[in-house]
Amino acid sequence: MIPKDHPRYHSLVRRENIANAALAGIVAMEGVGAHGRGEAFDYLIGEKTTKSAELAEKTAAALFLTAKKPVLSVNGNTAALAADLIKDFQQATGALVEVNLFHRTEERIEKITRLLEEKGVLVHKGEIKRLLPLSHDRALCSVDGIYSSDVILVPLEDGDRCEALVSMGKTVIAIDLNPLSRTAKTASLTIVDELTRALLTITNACKSLGEDEINRLACDFSDKKIQNKDILDNAVKDILENLSDALDRKVQA
Repeated sequence: MIPKDHPRYHSLVRRENIANAALAGIVAMEGVGAHGRGEAFDYLIGEKTTKSAELAEKTAAALFLTAKKPVLSVNGNTAALAADLIKDFQQATGALVEVNLFHRTEERIEKITRLLEEKGVLVHKGEIKRLLPLSHDRALCSVDGIYSSDVILVPLEDGDRCEALVSMGKTVIAIDLNPLSRTAKTASLTIVDELTRALLTITNACKSLGEDEINRLACDFSDKKIQNKDILDNAVKDILENLSDALDRKVQA
């Protein structure tokens, strides 16, 4: 049992959720390693939502609220970490939720769907076809879901599918703690933040943003006043500043 007064309680809970989900067959074993990589980058940004990430999250909220057909794509890690947050996100954004996996088996699809539905999420179950220009099973998606989306949130994503979705003309919002990844660089908008913090911030923004601010953020993104490259550059600066502060603290100690 993880004591609640542990200084890294929330991070340890997420790690335990991933481990338990892997044992249950919800998370692929490769996903365990991917979580560890992301956790390392969370250390680098100070395990907090930075100002640049908050701007990206508010912009994501605005894009979802002004979208014609927004979709949240969910894989095993996303379900394991954030199943209890996805219901509120779905209600706040009106997004379809579709399960999409790289290491795809029908058994994993069913387990992830069951987990989401137990949390009150409405999981989209449209006709599945090989519709994306990819050679692996990420190409499989619903005609009325991911394939028809105009704005899609892809947490913990594969870079090649992100690139394929962008090439199809979709606005792709990624959640990726690594600002140097192919996914982060390829996405239309990247949120460099931990998944549960990001989803909660987007959901709260959907509830709190006024209509004028929603339209302003959406227009600023459309007019390229908010650019993904700037957000990623700021994320790297945040990491460098955090490392510099850590070195200063070490010297002072």
